Amino acid sequence: MKRSFAGRSLKVFYGWWIVVIAALGLSVGYGPIIVYTFSVFFKPVSEEFNWGRSETSLVFSLSLIAMVLAMPFIGRFVDRFGARKVILTSALIFGLSLISFYIVSLGSSQFYAVYITIGLIGAGMTPLSYNRVLSHWFDKRRGLALGLATIGIGISTFIMPLVAHYLIVSFGWRAAYLLLGVLVMVVTVPVVGLFLKETPQSMGLLPDGARNAEALNGIRTTNPGGIGIQEALRSSSFWLMCCAFFLVSASINGCLIHLVPMLTDRNVSPATAAMAASFLGGATLIGRVGTGYLLDRFFASHLATWFFGGACVGIALLWSGGRGLLAVIGAVLLGLGNGAETDIMAYQMSRYFGLRAFAEIYSYILAAYTLGGVMGTLLMGISFDATGSYNLILMIFIIAILVSMGLLLRLGPYRSWEGTAESVVV
Repeated sequence: MKRSFAGRSLKVFYGWWIVVIAALGLSVGYGPIIVYTFSVFFKPVSEEFNWGRSETSLVFSLSLIAMVLAMPFIGRFVDRFGARKVILTSALIFGLSLISFYIVSLGSSQFYAVYITIGLIGAGMTPLSYNRVLSHWFDKRRGLALGLATIGIGISTFIMPLVAHYLIVSFGWRAAYLLLGVLVMVVTVPVVGLFLKETPQSMGLLPDGARNAEALNGIRTTNPGGIGIQEALRSSSFWLMCCAFFLVSASINGCLIHLVPMLTDRNVSPATAAMAASFLGGATLIGRVGTGYLLDRFFASHLATWFFGGACVGIALLWSGGRGLLAVIGAVLLGLGNGAETDIMAYQMSRYFGLRAFAEIYSYILAAYTLGGVMGTLLMGISFDATGSYNLILMIFIIAILVSMGLLLRLGPYRSWEGTAESVVV
């Protein structure tokens, strides 16, 4: 795409189109389509199968656990076969699985099986695949690219529950899943299939749109720098990151899921509680873009102390029984931390381990992060059932975030990675 300005020919770096493609793909990925609409489908599904809330909740939990187990395998496939093939295959199976709720007369056990399948294959439609591509296309502006791509998730998080509700009311929950499945395939397959390019070198370009003589002569990096999964597993940095992001995910996501019931238990009006949840969602979107911009300018672990420290203050406000404005401030601080954690995780992963086995290594850290979210939500419920209050678990979460900040500060400086170059015909 070229345009003329003051007599000069300007060309938009194709990497920014990759960001747009990633944002579109993530907008119809596992998170927006499954995680953020499940509460809308909750009652219609439970009423159809005559399930209690625990049985319906188990469907969602099993799907998430399946995704956690699948992530290392999906990560290996992405590194070996490329993100494009994995995303397209995942989108087709994911979409058909949703469509099957309408075209096949499924019983309760089959519903569980389909949802587990969705979890297994849905890992290929998470940031795991897209972030690998973005990290190849950007170096100096990698943080910004990662942050902008997640706008797709943020916007879709607001839209998809409303869309799902409208479809359920108008056509029923089975038809709603069918239309969402069609949406996944209609958006992902043509956009990714036609326009996603794995690396800038495949188009005769360099990361960030840089230019040099070697690029013009058809030299491209064929083996990106970095370490393999075995070396990563022996690295203290890997385990520090896994533990840190497990703890911060458990703390922030646990509070996120239970925010509205926590506030209404304190006689906060449903309208105020909903407003707090809305501010949390908006702050999450700001946190994702803002963190991405700042990651290109400041050391990631230092940024983590600010954003996660803010989330820690937010949890403390909730622990202290804050209502009204204090509850909204606490929700905003939690949202900023929630938006920051995924960007910081992907960025640090690329800087400490390189891009050679990015997806496979990242899959383990992302699995730890996802598992943390599952555990945090469960612990919030268990703590409330046992004590009649969230105070004990909130105090534990404050300590957990402080520990996670300390772990990330122990990572030390980034590592430098050099790929090997090979002459090719462009």
